Amino acid sequence: MISTLTELQQRYPQAHVWAFGDSAEMADELAQLVIAGHKTASCSSYEAYQLPDGMAGVGDFHIVLDGRGEPACVIRTTRLTLIRFNEVSPEQAAREGEGDKSLGYWRQAHQEFFERAGCFSEEMELVFEEFMLVEPRHAKG
Repeated sequence: MISTLTELQQRYPQAHVWAFGDSAEMADELAQLVIAGHKTASCSSYEAYQLPDGMAGVGDFHIVLDGRGEPACVIRTTRLTLIRFNEVSPEQAAREGEGDKSLGYWRQAHQEFFERAGCFSEEMELVFEEFMLVEPRHAKG
């Protein structure tokens, strides 16, 4: 049986709760990459990071939801870096674990994502977050 969000919030009382991406499909896909160990980083626009629900610090826990809004895993922030979109390195792109893990794929996918959000610029500031998987899909007990 999978732990409920309420149970996880009791276990991680200060945890941020959110899903990756901007669609149910993307939330499922990216959560699975985390669980499989391929995705150990993510990024957001600096502006989105400044929103009340967006601020996270090193050491913070996050309950990551799947596309149905159910808990998929718990991660913990290990590092935060402020960087411009056009300065993301091939190594950072690979840590995001998406597509073929190349910088070219990362740039295309993230440009499309930020354009959908209405905030893309080659010079835009990003908060690049590295994290570790704390708990994959949760078993009760």
